[in-house]
Amino acid sequence: MIIAIDGPSGAGKSTVAKAVAKKLGFSCLDTGAMYRAVAWRALADGVALDDAEALGAIAREKEISFGHVAGDPVPKRVFIDGTEVTDAIRTADIDKAVSPVSAAKPVREALVAQQQRIGNAGDYVVEGRDIGTVVFPEAEVKVFLTASDEERAHRRVRQNVDRGVGSIDYDEVLADLKRRDEHDSSRETSPLRPADDAVHIDSTESYIEDVIERICEMASSKANR
Repeated sequence: MIIAIDGPSGAGKSTVAKAVAKKLGFSCLDTGAMYRAVAWRALADGVALDDAEALGAIAREKEISFGHVAGDPVPKRVFIDGTEVTDAIRTADIDKAVSPVSAAKPVREALVAQQQRIGNAGDYVVEGRDIGTVVFPEAEVKVFLTASDEERAHRRVRQNVDRGVGSIDYDEVLADLKRRDEHDSSRETSPLRPADDAVHIDSTESYIEDVIERICEMASSKANR
């Protein structure tokens, strides 16, 4: 079974996806980390963020992999071409670079193929921006997770404080989230939008545990049919 969780940055997709995967015994695939890894490699190599072909070459030629702890379906570490980038891909510079990188058609083509290969190998919770529309349009469970701009910015600041990486300036984070929303929703290739059959969940006023439980119930209902 594939559970697809899409939505804008800061909506809580990663937190929810990891928790759902643990509760159901599924594996978890963070597609955003894959695009961030390509963005990190591009910045490290001095590749222009508007050079779609050069970015696509990184996505095709540099292996992206995840490190797991035994018995835990949720990956703890991210690598590209053997270099660990777990913390490096969560900086403010990567926040700004990942939208143009993910908009490049050659990058999306390369990474979508990888994501489909990984997801089709078992039961996965997959989160991103085009999972239910492009990567796994036949996913049994599709969720479009949102929250208000202000709530998403507060969450991202708290997350950055906890991780010790990324901006902790609320106004800067809010402006960046809005910029990413506009960029991701208006890009030509795989724009951010809910699948026609996705269940919309606004987590602004909800406890995250309630969101997790609702998605697990959706999955159980599908599995029992």
